[in-house]
Amino acid sequence: MTKKRIALKIVRRVGICILTTVVLLLIGLFGVVRIMEFGPSKTARNLFVNSAMESSAGGILVTLFFSDEEIARIRAINSIQKTDEVTDSSLISDTTILTQEEKSMIEVIDIEKDTYRGKMMIVRDPSRVMVGTSGEYGKSCKGKKVSEIAESYGAIAATNAGGFRDAGGVGTGGEPDGLVISEGRLKWGSLGTTYGIIGIDNNNVLVVGDMTAQAALDRGVRDAVSFGPVLVVNGEAVEVNGSGSGLNPRTAIGQREDGSILLVVIDGRQVNSLGASYSDVIELMLEYGAVNAANLDGGSSSLMYYNGEYINSCASMYGPRDLPTTIIVK
Repeated sequence: MTKKRIALKIVRRVGICILTTVVLLLIGLFGVVRIMEFGPSKTARNLFVNSAMESSAGGILVTLFFSDEEIARIRAINSIQKTDEVTDSSLISDTTILTQEEKSMIEVIDIEKDTYRGKMMIVRDPSRVMVGTSGEYGKSCKGKKVSEIAESYGAIAATNAGGFRDAGGVGTGGEPDGLVISEGRLKWGSLGTTYGIIGIDNNNVLVVGDMTAQAALDRGVRDAVSFGPVLVVNGEAVEVNGSGSGLNPRTAIGQREDGSILLVVIDGRQVNSLGASYSDVIELMLEYGAVNAANLDGGSSSLMYYNGEYINSCASMYGPRDLPTTIIVK
């Protein structure tokens, strides 16, 4: 037998093995989904649907097996109620009187709960926290990784922040979804459009709630992104139906009464950390004293960077994504 024939035979066998593996995986996946759909546990089914619908690839899988009506029904019974309230700044203490020692304080806490693990960063001085941007925005532009944006600002820490246009999960991070305000300037969005604001004003108060970009600037919001939902406002947790969502990687920001900023990143889609629901994040924020808190972009974007390295596990198999915005700590 010639070397060419031997090589072709090896290639065929490898191809057959790969094809067989793919087919078995698809059959297994199909079986799991069918069990989820028709199996004895409605809770497991609902959790699967809600979790998958929060990701681009998973959403496609769910729509293959569930009708639009069924998906909408399942998501409705595990949802979070929208609030019309906006941050009351008087509930947050004046932080201009912090000592130098207090201004330098950053604490990182390991979080371990039943379904997830993560990191909680407590920044005592909120004036150190702002929105970092990747640069110019637009269809032809490309975002940057959390570490790259942090390094460009000389920041000691950072997390991902607002959402971005990400059709099919292959967005380049060059087009934010919503508004972006950084260092007092509107970098993306329209002055007259209403957005879900997650920002910090000139008095270093975390502002959450719906308002136009113009209203945010008039209020003195110096840094902001859009995402959500709001989780805690003026000391009260928002109303939640069921778990509020599925289990996924999460990033959230909150503020205590003493002005300290809480940054949370939760790992998900991993064997040792499935992820957190909105109910989980609300409970965590209240546990650490949040007066106001909101959900930021999550999923494969969720990362926390500190002292020159990522300190949580990235959910993306391709590594850190390119993003338009970060929350940075200088």
